[in-house]
Amino acid sequence: MKQLKIEASTALCQLQDAGRFGVRHLGVTQGGALDWVAMHWANWLLGNPLGAPVVEVALGGFTLVAEQDCVLALAGADLEARVDDLPLLPWRSFKLVKGQRLTLKQPKQGVRAYLAAPGGFLGEGVLGSCATVVREELGGIDGRGKALEKGQSLTFVGDSPALREVPATLRPGYAQKPVLDLVMGAQIGDFSGTSLFEAFNRDWTLDSRADRMGIRLLGPELVYQGTPMISEGIPLGAVQVPPDGQPIVLLNDRQTIGGYPRLGALTPLALAQLSQCMPGAVVRFRAVVQDEAWREQQRYLDRWL
Repeated sequence: MKQLKIEASTALCQLQDAGRFGVRHLGVTQGGALDWVAMHWANWLLGNPLGAPVVEVALGGFTLVAEQDCVLALAGADLEARVDDLPLLPWRSFKLVKGQRLTLKQPKQGVRAYLAAPGGFLGEGVLGSCATVVREELGGIDGRGKALEKGQSLTFVGDSPALREVPATLRPGYAQKPVLDLVMGAQIGDFSGTSLFEAFNRDWTLDSRADRMGIRLLGPELVYQGTPMISEGIPLGAVQVPPDGQPIVLLNDRQTIGGYPRLGALTPLALAQLSQCMPGAVVRFRAVVQDEAWREQQRYLDRWL
């Protein structure tokens, strides 16, 4: 068993995996890595199962020290990572010698970086996952839903593989103004015609009111003209519109039911893009149908085969 000692952390540094499934009927949310694409690549670099537990580091502020020689992998945002005094770019695996320090400082491009270890980091499984959901006090190292803290140790048991990089042609680009695919939902016809035009032809700005539950978007006021809704299940990526007309994109730690009308839901690939956008970033929506979104998702998944 190998260990990494945490010297600095924040509430935004958490143990995550692919998420918790089959439990929403119990009122338990999904959790899991917000940028599942970067998590998959981090695990791919080490030959792990793609959903193996990783450390999700948002905005930096994370430092650890190797207590044994090891190989780790880093993918996702460029958080100005350094091994001791040497810069470390993401999308590659790398060696840490006993006593060396890995530091993720602050964003240069993107928001969330994913650190993987051979075999995946060890955490307390709860309902089939160690994904950290702070609100529900589930997952993490000890199963109590706590963010990673200074003084804790991250452990793993896998063997160190050969070093490799994600091919440059396969690395996601964090565009300045991403276009996010949105699968149209059941209530989309109950918004005014002007609202629908503006929803897909105007810019939306990410508000500072954002967390792992959801991200509020600022832009034109969307007007819902349908009848009041009864609360219903909320899928990942749902774009709900509260009475103020400013949409909210619901993420992995969302509530399981809600009664606001929805334009639809972002595709998984669009959610991965959105998770790497800073507050103040500008995005646009593109309407797609479910079959088109499914085919695009399958084509993307083929790259890990």
